Amino acid sequence: MKRDARRRREATTDAQTTDSRVTPLHALHLSLGARMVPFAGYDMPVQYPSGILKEHLHTRAAAGLFDVGHMGQIALRPRSGTLSDAVAALESLIPMDVAGLPEGRQRYGLFTNDEGGVLDDLMFANRGDHLFLVVNAACKEADAAHLEQAIGEVCEVEPLERGLIALQGPKAEAVLTPLNPDVATMRFMDFRELRLGGIPALVSRSGYTGEDGFEISVASGQTRDLADLLLADEAVLPVGLGARDSLRLEAGLCLYGHDIDTATTPVEAALEWAIQPARRRGGARGGGFPGAAVILDQIAAGAARRRVGLLPEGRAPIREGVEIFAEEGGASIGAITSGGFGPSLGAPVAMGYVGTEFAAPGTRLLASLRGKFVPVIVAKPPFVKPTYKRG
Repeated sequence: MKRDARRRREATTDAQTTDSRVTPLHALHLSLGARMVPFAGYDMPVQYPSGILKEHLHTRAAAGLFDVGHMGQIALRPRSGTLSDAVAALESLIPMDVAGLPEGRQRYGLFTNDEGGVLDDLMFANRGDHLFLVVNAACKEADAAHLEQAIGEVCEVEPLERGLIALQGPKAEAVLTPLNPDVATMRFMDFRELRLGGIPALVSRSGYTGEDGFEISVASGQTRDLADLLLADEAVLPVGLGARDSLRLEAGLCLYGHDIDTATTPVEAALEWAIQPARRRGGARGGGFPGAAVILDQIAAGAARRRVGLLPEGRAPIREGVEIFAEEGGASIGAITSGGFGPSLGAPVAMGYVGTEFAAPGTRLLASLRGKFVPVIVAKPPFVKPTYKRG
């Protein structure tokens, strides 16, 4: 009864504190003292009282719990009842090998446009009778409309109103195992339907921190129950958007709208690893996706610019928008797209785009920071070693 009363008070606070959309965990964030900010149309926690630094380091050492319920979840169901029809339809929009993805597995993907630019990045999973997609919050309505317009005659495009949480860190498996021992048998990019503490969930062994961990889709009404179960473990700390950003930056992972966008090709973004041989020239189903000529030409011949990791000298973070130079007095050769301080490294880290001739690891460049030139060294991401469970 006390718990129900507390939730009613929190729900009232929800309605009074924001005009933005909220996730199923909004009341929990408020009860934990989170500092809330508008993000992609949602009221989201940027940090909790423990602070971004502690949240970041705790995720690397134990387990961090993230609310990613603002992300879009979409079921793509073949109207014919035959999964291969949905597979072919999705392959007409992304340069990934969907047909080669076994049931119960997940893969990273990119929606592309006719110029080879990236409309959004996503995760897609083979559920046996349909495909399950997770897309970025700021793009989810546009993505659903894109799918409907392009392949709606072949597939039912069903946006799902569900909660989504991520449990990330080296102790994530140990936290989840008491709720369902089967999670210990999952490897990186496995996708299963499981019950966690009796709560039905869609569980993938994945995340966006560079750490081992899980993303868990659950019915909206049961998201809080699952979050409470996880937070009851002393290894778990709630983590906000601030540490999520520093974690993904250390892991060298792109943030849509910053490191990739509609004017950036997968090859420029150093994401051609995500385009499997079957979709390349000479492959079983080479081409046939938007921007294929541009993207496949760049895979063969290279692109004029390239996303690189950058390690600034000193302690000052170098942030998005800062221009990069090969030498003082020369013309700009690129710009930072993501940058900040890497708590795990104890040093600033950044990513950005430079001309391909300057993209070799070890190249010494200059960043223009508040009227001064700061040396930066090109480095190949990730900046921290990933701990994904592949075996």
